[in-house]
Amino acid sequence: MIRIENISKSNSHRILFIEASAALNRGEKIGLVGPNGAGKTTLFRMITGQEVPDEGQVTVEKHVTIGYFSQDVGEMSGRSAATEVMDGAGPVSEVAAELRELEAAMVDPDRMDEMDQIIERYGEVQARYEELDGYGLEGRAREVLAGLSFTQEMMDGDVGKLSGGWKMRVALARILLMRPDVMLLDEPSNHLDLESLIWLESFLKGYDGALLMTSHDREFMNRIVTKIIEIDAGSLTTYSGDYAFYEQQRAQNEKQQQAQFERQQAMLAKEIKFIERFKARASHAAQVQSRVKKLDKIERVEPPKRRQAVAFEFQPAPRSGEDVVNLKGVHKKYGSRSIYEGLDFMVRRKERWCIMGINGAGKSTLLKLVAGTAEPDDGNVTVGASVKMGYFAQHAMDVLDGELTVFEWLEAEFPRAGQGALRTLAGCFGFSGDDVEKKCRVLSGGEKARLVMAAMLFDPPNFLVLDEPTNHLDLDTKEMLIKALSDYEGTMLFVSHDRHFLAELSNRVLELTPEGIHRYDGGYTEYVERTGYEAPGLRS
Repeated sequence: MIRIENISKSNSHRILFIEASAALNRGEKIGLVGPNGAGKTTLFRMITGQEVPDEGQVTVEKHVTIGYFSQDVGEMSGRSAATEVMDGAGPVSEVAAELRELEAAMVDPDRMDEMDQIIERYGEVQARYEELDGYGLEGRAREVLAGLSFTQEMMDGDVGKLSGGWKMRVALARILLMRPDVMLLDEPSNHLDLESLIWLESFLKGYDGALLMTSHDREFMNRIVTKIIEIDAGSLTTYSGDYAFYEQQRAQNEKQQQAQFERQQAMLAKEIKFIERFKARASHAAQVQSRVKKLDKIERVEPPKRRQAVAFEFQPAPRSGEDVVNLKGVHKKYGSRSIYEGLDFMVRRKERWCIMGINGAGKSTLLKLVAGTAEPDDGNVTVGASVKMGYFAQHAMDVLDGELTVFEWLEAEFPRAGQGALRTLAGCFGFSGDDVEKKCRVLSGGEKARLVMAAMLFDPPNFLVLDEPTNHLDLDTKEMLIKALSDYEGTMLFVSHDRHFLAELSNRVLELTPEGIHRYDGGYTEYVERTGYEAPGLRS
């Protein structure tokens, strides 16, 4: 359906692709992977025709429809979320718009003299709308929005009043409702809660078109894709299998290439030693010449191209007391909505609690109460002795000084730290080379989040309170963070929609449900085994 043939592409001073080739066939579900800046979004834009390769070509079969979801959703306002979603469904949305105009005209007193023509036209348009299954379309649009956690009120409200994350969901719903022949999804799992993520997983499994997607959620990728295309150093390499298979295969290929490289290096060293030893002797002249020619003809094996993944190690955190935080009889309301009524909850040293609950259950509110950024209406929140808390929330990015560069801000935060240590820290969190010279004000949301987290972990607290810490982190950085937090000696309380992160790091689960609060010893994996579902909103 889509063929990428010998493409080369440069972006300002950076080479993205060199004679790279790949294909997307009917019904295939492919994950597109590669480090940040490797050219994943550029590849999507070349497939949709928004950009063209410098050399080679990208060909799409005739009459193939493509739906492209990107992180840049554009402006939305003045219409309901449901209308905005239906607008992406092709001709039926234009017919629906005319139907609404005619309905308005039918009750307009200034157009009474045109009423016969309006009613006649309304009949024609309504017949066409029914033919295109317009009434069924609205039901399907609402079904998709409900799957992405929209309430009826949000579906009918002005889309312009929604936050950026919810607008992203509207843009994603448009593509899903369209059901094109090919879906290109650039990070569809960002901004989704766990329930929406699992619903999307199920939707994409049942989708019979071709799919090419990027995602920083390895579990999500593993469950959907059956093939991986990797962008690395300008080339496209295809692996059959899911993301876990790709990781194994890539590691195995690297190992084989390294062994081949080392064997050849040993052989070359032996030949060079012979040449050096006998080049001055006339009796060995013929042999020396023969070996020199042989060396010239040998095709050199390259060492494997290894991605620069820097390991991050915690400095030891000071020890806290046994009781880290205690919530006693806590009540909390927002307006008329009651979040907590008499909550009792204790966190002890070395416990790692993950908080589960549907949207609006009070997950972030609990973290705010613990961190002291929200006060209970009644009851007490007591932080224990010698507790040094680190709180990461989305608004944590407000602490950055926009006029400083990444490196200057880190130096200001840690004036006693050496330059080498700060550069290593920045590199661990995705700021390598010239990236450390970027001003904080030009950083993306994801880069800001990474920088704030880097600073928090460099001088580690003994109690980490984390609200969606993996949002915007790429797979390699997320893996580095999980490894670092696995070795962390302190206490954790966190909310995350990333199942790999939940499974690797939690040893307790607090589940917030309308029926009450449930505690589970054992981590997220045990919670799934015991309850039979992956998120509270999915109870049967």
